[in-house]
Amino acid sequence: MDGQNKNLIFATVLSFFVILTWFFLFPPEELPQDIDNTIELTSDINNSGLLPPVVNTISNDSQTVAGLSNSKGAPAPRVEISTPNLSGSISLLGGRIDQLELKNYYETLEKKKNVALLSPTDSSNAYYALFGWTPGSTNLNYDQVPGPTTLWGIERGSSIGPNSPVILKWENNQGLVFRRKISVDENFMFSIEQSVENKSSKNFDLQPYGIIARHGEPDVIGFFILHEGVVSMTDGELDEVDYDDMPDFKFLPREAANTNISKVSENGWIGFTDKYWMTALIPTPGTPFTSVAKYVPSAEVYQTETRLKLVNVAPGNTKTISTKLFAGAKEWATIKNYENEGINGFLDSIDWGMFFFLTKPIFAVLYWLNSFIGNMGFSIIALTFLIKALLLPLAYKSYVSMAKMKNLQPEMEKIKAKTGDDKKKLQVEMMALYKKEKVNPAAGCLPILLQIPIFFSLYKVIFVTIELRHEAWVGWIKDLSAPDPSSILNLFGLLPWGTPEVGTIFALVSIGVLPILLGISMWLQQKLNPAPTDATQAMIFAWMPWVFMFMLGSFASGLVVYWIANNVMTFGQQYAIMRSQGYTPDLFGNIKSSLKRKKSEKK
Repeated sequence: MDGQNKNLIFATVLSFFVILTWFFLFPPEELPQDIDNTIELTSDINNSGLLPPVVNTISNDSQTVAGLSNSKGAPAPRVEISTPNLSGSISLLGGRIDQLELKNYYETLEKKKNVALLSPTDSSNAYYALFGWTPGSTNLNYDQVPGPTTLWGIERGSSIGPNSPVILKWENNQGLVFRRKISVDENFMFSIEQSVENKSSKNFDLQPYGIIARHGEPDVIGFFILHEGVVSMTDGELDEVDYDDMPDFKFLPREAANTNISKVSENGWIGFTDKYWMTALIPTPGTPFTSVAKYVPSAEVYQTETRLKLVNVAPGNTKTISTKLFAGAKEWATIKNYENEGINGFLDSIDWGMFFFLTKPIFAVLYWLNSFIGNMGFSIIALTFLIKALLLPLAYKSYVSMAKMKNLQPEMEKIKAKTGDDKKKLQVEMMALYKKEKVNPAAGCLPILLQIPIFFSLYKVIFVTIELRHEAWVGWIKDLSAPDPSSILNLFGLLPWGTPEVGTIFALVSIGVLPILLGISMWLQQKLNPAPTDATQAMIFAWMPWVFMFMLGSFASGLVVYWIANNVMTFGQQYAIMRSQGYTPDLFGNIKSSLKRKKSEKK
């Protein structure tokens, strides 16, 4: 077996083995679920033992709301939300932020329907944010603090937008006046300022909270490299919990839910993340709070909470608590700006994966390139060029070694003839030859081993970052995050029928133009070297480009663009370097030899 072929097979098998076994050797850490500890944490924050409401008790907007109208069944009034990026409204019943669409993002390429992020309680799969107070004094009960069923009035403002906040007001029968100021920036960050004014002669203790709730299990992609579910930052430590793992939390009777509780000393946030969208509750940095993730089995509700410390409101005083709510798209630049403004670890809400030390800088460079080029497809090609330039020293050593190995072929054949079946002697004399000529037969493995994690990292970047979603390249490639839509089965649109549906058996062979170009580029790169003399090896190598062509046919177009560009650049590098070392690859001669071998095998 040719030494370089051995190296290639060994490197490929070893690299894929490492990637596949990584998940088993280094599984995600299990979340601590000590029931005694969680109860102690809750008691520290809420001395009264009262908790924020379980959201399955929240009334629907369509119910009768007293005092709104003479007619029964009047819906709760709403306040409009309008920004350059968001549209929607809040319900004055509970003051819930529960209707939100993303203006600049669409469900499909046709751009007929905006992405809906939040939805009211009377809709299927309700998803909303709710804020309120828990009574901490024995002389207060839940009816005397604002909660899910509180009907707020508007004290100031008519709609919510940048530089246009709304202030809600509600009074109880104990002399407490509650206000809630809701504002939003030009992107996706809401500011919630809750205040309570004490006009009575008594002292009151109250605990502010924030809730994000999702009714029913969300529709998730369910791909193993993507996290969808709870995401939280606790004093610099990132935690991720999938939706289907939340029912495994310990059931706490006083919470009426399967619950996981963490105590945040200084900085943190918690919410839900999808592939491209996220909601997160963010208390003011430096504020201690309790971070809660829970699953309510009786109503199939997924809930995250922030519970802040009790505040004492003396007679004649006013106390104000500020919290932020992120609700929008996980845009890299936007998230990064929020992190720079003080939200610790917010950029980690994007699922960079276990190769974060590669995915983060790779995307940062890709984003920077695109700021000049303005086309993500060509930016990927430019990124490929930079990666190849960075790895050029290793590639140079590899191809120099490969060229020397080719030049040593006559000497190696003489040694083989001389040693016969004595494998030990063959190995000793081969090693002596390598040492004499200063050739490292393993040098060819290095570029291959490095390409595997880089390829996987770029795949992760293209898969999870919203910047490639619905981004066009050239011609028929309208979405670099999706597979090539063309198909060989209809001659790439020349025949009058569509392509097979995704998931059908015909879709497996319905490859497009880009996967075919990938197969051709791999085949040409392979032909820089003569085919292995062993028939089995020759067959494996002959089939490899076409197997990869079908394997990657369903991958994102952006990834296939990278691989094609990488193959073309590798071809040029290998040809030039090997030629500079006195070995000129016989591309056309190798192709002819391969065709002759196939003809002879058929005979």
